[in-house]
Amino acid sequence: MIIKPPYPLSGIGHKFSVFLAGSIEMGVAENWQERIGCEFQAMETVCILNPRRDDWDSSWKQEIGDPQFHEQVSWELNAMERADLIVFYFSPETKSPVSMLELGLYARSGKILVCCPEGFWRKGNVDIVCERYNVKRVNNLETIIDYIENNKRL
Repeated sequence: MIIKPPYPLSGIGHKFSVFLAGSIEMGVAENWQERIGCEFQAMETVCILNPRRDDWDSSWKQEIGDPQFHEQVSWELNAMERADLIVFYFSPETKSPVSMLELGLYARSGKILVCCPEGFWRKGNVDIVCERYNVKRVNNLETIIDYIENNKRL
């Protein structure tokens, strides 16, 4: 099962939930969220929380007073709080400042998996945060998929 904003998170139920944090920058980052989602879409025991909104409109003002933008950010924060696992993928083609903020917010949560390939502009910062807070790191998207498969609760 895959849940995207603005759909309610009530569909998570008792499934192992995975929030896909990390690079989204439209037109720059590959749609890695779709790739991971496809791997688990048919699994009864896994719920993928994908923040890549199908009806995203770049004209929304990134301000607290914009209702659509506020709804998006609130959905993401609620989904990360509820998720059993938060996966971060930092694509080397992107800057991903919001993802770095989110990594800082959840670094101490004990529920993070990070993939930060060589070439990401702030890989050193990401690696040091992960080292400091004992965050598990992997090298590629395939390893993320294997990790989810091997660590989901049934």
